[in-house]
Amino acid sequence: MGRRKKKENRDIAPDPRYNNLVVAKFINHLMTRGKKSIAQKIIYDAFEIIKKETKKDPISVFDEALKNVMPILEVKSKRIGGATYQVPIEVRGDRRMTLAMRWIIEAARSQKGKPMSKKLARDLIDASKGTGAAIKKRHDIQRMAEANRAFAHFAR
Repeated sequence: MGRRKKKENRDIAPDPRYNNLVVAKFINHLMTRGKKSIAQKIIYDAFEIIKKETKKDPISVFDEALKNVMPILEVKSKRIGGATYQVPIEVRGDRRMTLAMRWIIEAARSQKGKPMSKKLARDLIDASKGTGAAIKKRHDIQRMAEANRAFAHFAR
């Protein structure tokens, strides 16, 4: 029995422009040093760029990108009898969303020489099409989990 308190999830308000909880969560992930207004401006500018380039609803492109990047399996290190094994485990729903957002933002930040809104728009468009750095990251994680399927019986 754990001695620690259960983690309580905070309710976040939907974003002001699209009234969408997932977009609000993405804004919070993008935000650095508590500057939410700057993070909102970056996301909304990226959505405008997506609307211009794809001629589609930016929210549908955003949702498609997240859906494509969400992992199904990941590996977790487990120490058993002096040896450490990479054990494949299934990813829970809330963690899938968090990892997808984190990987998209990391992919955008790793590019150099363009404004963040342009980099983010490019990565969201690529992810919605099934290409790009975030999708590559997902495939690498999935491949590692598949390679270590022999240790799946260690999972609890």
